[in-house]
Amino acid sequence: MLNKLLDEVKQQSVANHLLPADTADQVMHAAMQHDQGMVAYLVDHQGVSPSDLATIVSQVYRIPLFDLKEGQVMRLPTYLIADQLIQQYHIVPLWQLDHALFVALSDPSHFQGLADLQFHTGLTIRLVIVELDKLRSVLELMGRADELPIDELLDDDELSLVEYAQPPTGQTATEADIDDVPLVRYVNRILLDAIQASASDIHFEPYEHHYRIRFRLDGILYDKASPPAPIAARLTARLKVMARLNIAEHRVPQDGRLRMLNAKQQATDFRVSTCPTLHGEKVVLRLLDATAAGLHIENLGLEAAQQTLLLAALRQPHGMILATGPTGSGKTATLYAALNALNRPSVNISTVEDPVEIQLSGINQVNVNPKTGLTFAKALRAFLRQDPDILMVGEMRDLETAEIGLKAAQTGHLVLSTLHTNDVSQSLLRLASMGIPAFNIAASINVIIAQRLVRCLCAECKQVDTLGAEALLAAGFATDAIQRGIRLYQAVGCEHCTEGYRGRTGIFEVVPISEALNRLMIADADVLRIRDQIRQEATLELRMAGLLKVQAGITSLAEVSRVTQGLA
Repeated sequence: MLNKLLDEVKQQSVANHLLPADTADQVMHAAMQHDQGMVAYLVDHQGVSPSDLATIVSQVYRIPLFDLKEGQVMRLPTYLIADQLIQQYHIVPLWQLDHALFVALSDPSHFQGLADLQFHTGLTIRLVIVELDKLRSVLELMGRADELPIDELLDDDELSLVEYAQPPTGQTATEADIDDVPLVRYVNRILLDAIQASASDIHFEPYEHHYRIRFRLDGILYDKASPPAPIAARLTARLKVMARLNIAEHRVPQDGRLRMLNAKQQATDFRVSTCPTLHGEKVVLRLLDATAAGLHIENLGLEAAQQTLLLAALRQPHGMILATGPTGSGKTATLYAALNALNRPSVNISTVEDPVEIQLSGINQVNVNPKTGLTFAKALRAFLRQDPDILMVGEMRDLETAEIGLKAAQTGHLVLSTLHTNDVSQSLLRLASMGIPAFNIAASINVIIAQRLVRCLCAECKQVDTLGAEALLAAGFATDAIQRGIRLYQAVGCEHCTEGYRGRTGIFEVVPISEALNRLMIADADVLRIRDQIRQEATLELRMAGLLKVQAGITSLAEVSRVTQGLA
């Protein structure tokens, strides 16, 4: 088939007077000896026009012809394909449409990387023919992008994205920072791509000799783009203007917020954080998930018994419910789901958060503001004077906040909060280490929830994973479950997902504080004794909850092992 197509290219070249008939066979043989594609050899050694040759190749191979321009370099989704593969196969990624990635090349006969690209990107590869000289020019620009000004790398296409935010009153930004149209379009493009990719965070990171932009997708960071390092300060200034931050202040961290509208007037909110680093200010944007406002407990990923325990705790008139876990483990989503379950006209609910991520109708929400003295503790004290029924504290950060929250839980209020610890047993010890008396902890807390987020396997491409009985037993599966038969799946990757995963769900450890645990806390027991007691009470631990998700085919054993690594 390949030889037939090459013959057709040769015949068309002769018919169009691009190649003398008596030398056509010699040219093909020479191209093979030089380990060079027919197209490259004809252009480099026979002086054939790249434009004429691209037209012939497009007709012969029945692949669309595309006019590749240098101005499109900064808009190319190069983050989808490793630089090594781009140079190895002499290709350029053009755009992603749904689950297909369109890739430009000049010579299909010399291209052997289709399967490789599909494996590494998880997308279906669609080929497009471009002229060889233009392809080479764009590849050269991509190789030295850090040396070029951004206005040379962008085309003039307008984006439909506009921002709400304006500079604060009395603050002016330089014309270069606000009105640099190519820069404005570039920032808008990054934000729009993040929204379309369902990213949770965008990292703008300056380094000594390069600049990096990364997206966090399903909890994992991926490189998105590497704009020229000299524009780092301008990118930061643009983002700070959009978030109403002080662009003249570079020495201290700043926090802000911005909202973007698309052409359909659909809004997306971003939380913006800046931090001075060795080579400039790093900016991180958190995309605030509006779906959390309508999140329900049954959608969190709790096992049936765990959901029953949580709902029972939410029906209590007083006491504290703690959600624990590291940053990015879904604690905020759990609290919002709980608040949605509690939100009704007959109760007064107030929250103090840093910052308020999602606005909930019918709930009084307060942003802490340390600059004005509005701390968690002060906001809590104010709430307690306003006849509350339910309180939500974004985080138990210090002794004062913890003491007020625990006392409120003992005096007729239901209190929800979070704590940054790895598991339930460590949460109890963390409160004690903050200076809270053990009897206060025992008297106040109803339930502690430890949680993590695991990536869900893509239903389109997951494949059965075979493990022996010994490996399953070592992984933590029960002997009786192994004897009954366990079907595991592994991530593969396709056009519908990222590296074989799509979306995330929670795994949980829900522990009601029993009398036995109360006695251990009052007796100042260590973490091992508390953990043993939790196991004796047959509470489902995080690792085991994850293994249940593996057995159900929701996630992979590798993903659960990654997320629960280091847990006892």
